[in-house]
Amino acid sequence: MTLILSFLFAITILTLTPGFDTALVLRSAAAQGWKRASATAFGVTLGCLVWGVAVGLGLGALLLASEMAYNLLKWIGAAYLLYLGVKLLINPRTQAEAGQHAQNKEQSYVACFTRGLFGNLLNPKVGVFYVTFLPQFIPAGASVPLWCTLMALTHMVIGLVWNAVLIGSSQYFATHLRRPAVLKVMDRLTGCVFIGFAAKLALSRR
Repeated sequence: MTLILSFLFAITILTLTPGFDTALVLRSAAAQGWKRASATAFGVTLGCLVWGVAVGLGLGALLLASEMAYNLLKWIGAAYLLYLGVKLLINPRTQAEAGQHAQNKEQSYVACFTRGLFGNLLNPKVGVFYVTFLPQFIPAGASVPLWCTLMALTHMVIGLVWNAVLIGSSQYFATHLRRPAVLKVMDRLTGCVFIGFAAKLALSRR
């Protein structure tokens, strides 16, 4: 019971700590509305579940043991974040995406989900964190794959709840945040944040 409570406390603090995922969800909520922001949040949190399953199966340990594997994923992730950031700087939005037809909306939901998912999966620090963090809370003799999956699923649920709070709070300011001038400034600021995260990831070490 002590292990479970310790894990819940630690993973909650981790979830509440602002990072790339927070910036991505808030930007989606302000510029595209709560539905697309929810798709982004689901992508981000599903990435945590995928990492948890991978760690449980022993795949995550590869990042801890192989410097080449870690660096490869690190550079791919940094390049992806850089791409998102530069794209926002060069081509910021000037209007909220509320009037598209059904097919475009469906594509937009998939795009938002994909950004969240790959933003998480291409960050090797998440994998290394899970490799070093999750085993501390697995009871002796318990199934490692099962416990890693359950803990990652718990992280996913907590993340979804927290993102729901963030998205709900952003709706209070939605009218002001969706003004063309505000959208353009916000997208460019978010682009700078993404580029900063890209640089931080590229320069990071295990």
